[in-house]
Amino acid sequence: MVEENRRRSQTEGMNDGALIVQSDKTLLLEVDHERAEEARRAIAPFAELERAPEHIHTYRITPLGLWNARAAGHDAEQVVDALVKHSRYAVPHALLVDVADTMDRYGRLSLAREEHEAQLKLVLRTTDRPVLEEVLRHKKIKPLLGERVDELTVLVHPSERGHLKQELLKVGWPAEDRAGYVDGEAHPIDLVTDGWALRPYQEQAVEGFWYGGSGVVVLPCGAGKTLVGAAAMARSRTTTLILVTNTVSARQWREELLARTTLTEDEIGEYSGARKEIRPVTIATYQVLTTRRKGVYTHLDLLDARDWGLVLYDEVHLLPAPIFRMTADLQARRRLGLTATLVREDGREDDVFSLIGPKRFDAPWKDIEAQGYIAPADCVEVRVSLSEGERMAYAVAEPEERYRLASCSPAKDRVVQDIVARHRGAQILVIGQYLDQLEALAQRLGAQIITGQTSVTQRQKLFGAFREGTLDLLVVSKVANFSVDLPEASVAIQVSGTFGSRQEEAQRLGRVLRPKKDAGTAHFYTVVARDTVDAEFAAHRQRFLAEQGYAYRIVDAEDLPNAS
Repeated sequence: MVEENRRRSQTEGMNDGALIVQSDKTLLLEVDHERAEEARRAIAPFAELERAPEHIHTYRITPLGLWNARAAGHDAEQVVDALVKHSRYAVPHALLVDVADTMDRYGRLSLAREEHEAQLKLVLRTTDRPVLEEVLRHKKIKPLLGERVDELTVLVHPSERGHLKQELLKVGWPAEDRAGYVDGEAHPIDLVTDGWALRPYQEQAVEGFWYGGSGVVVLPCGAGKTLVGAAAMARSRTTTLILVTNTVSARQWREELLARTTLTEDEIGEYSGARKEIRPVTIATYQVLTTRRKGVYTHLDLLDARDWGLVLYDEVHLLPAPIFRMTADLQARRRLGLTATLVREDGREDDVFSLIGPKRFDAPWKDIEAQGYIAPADCVEVRVSLSEGERMAYAVAEPEERYRLASCSPAKDRVVQDIVARHRGAQILVIGQYLDQLEALAQRLGAQIITGQTSVTQRQKLFGAFREGTLDLLVVSKVANFSVDLPEASVAIQVSGTFGSRQEEAQRLGRVLRPKKDAGTAHFYTVVARDTVDAEFAAHRQRFLAEQGYAYRIVDAEDLPNAS
């Protein structure tokens, strides 16, 4: 297959493709090429965007990307064909071989349950004996394995299932987990579809997850990930543990499940800082699970409180590091991660792959937009200039202080006020990182503000008023980055962020992507201080959205159109 594509690549020589495939595994995509969108879609399952300036986007092929593609059902032939088809020049033969070899590493080791001494036991099995001999000699892997059954099989203690997968991935031999799952405690759950139905991509996401057994579903913000979770619960019909980012998210999940399923209030419990209820469906916050007292995680008993048949991880890209250790103990349970992006700023995508599962379904944002299920978005970067005094203060500041100085420049306040005036009558969110900046903006705009210090009751009251339209302007901190359902929000103005976080940028754009009643366009503004680290971080934040096909217009603050 590789040799055939090599010959085809050489025969075709230079063609009119939108890609330049380089031997260092980087892919250069010419954005203005007429076939750029087709090429971007073809490489999206296996390549990660690294840089996205105006005309040439740089992608990279990584082992994890190739293994995710393999687990999702793509084979090496499809990947190689995509590269050869869209490359302008002959694809380096060594790269084609490496792609095929890397993808072939997935599945040569597998975890399964097999009968041994009249009992079903967990085993690590290989189709290639030298691979097993190699991993058996790794110091961190050998202690996780038990008795050798035969030349191709070795016993694994069930408690080491997750840890073993982590270590195998680190040494470049990802194991395909075919060991199955315990049924868990049965509990009747059905969807109530009066007046609505699952969208085709939501059905595909549920099928992809269920067929794979465990894994991650990646859907744009506003595309109905909660409904995918509810449908997975209805498919499982078992007790379910749902892990979420915060108490507001927990209560939104509860409301959605009550509205969309046959579950009653008595069947859904909340396990958070405020309540400690364990029910057939229990919604717990990451924060309470990671709470430690004297070095001990005091709420880990929740994981064993019931015989859970399904564990859902909302916003799995934000999964706190300690939860990975807990997830290693839940390998016998079906696990579903939901997220808008698998990008993790801590680089722990490997752990998501090992412990939650590979990517089972991924819908490009622009595909969902084209189907009318999320709003089109106009993304604008508005650049402001620091005053002479601010420039001098920035120049002499310590490096760790420079981002705050640039982010909180008073020059941004007037721009925000102008943008708010320009969109008067729309539902507007002003989003930022620094509380003093947000409080000053709220006062200047005469707006309500929501921060981490705002009580859950007050947050729900203000979010409710915003949904109903009695409030059309809210200033919010990063507590509103995720898991907040504000369907009619149509304008977001970002004044500061968590340094260069790509995941945060995606979440913030997601606040305004729910389809509008008037089918209008969403507007996403990022106000940035030029010639500072603020501008550098903004460019980094935009990478993920550029991969999804969004383009940022850059305008000078002085050139913003006047309010209409």
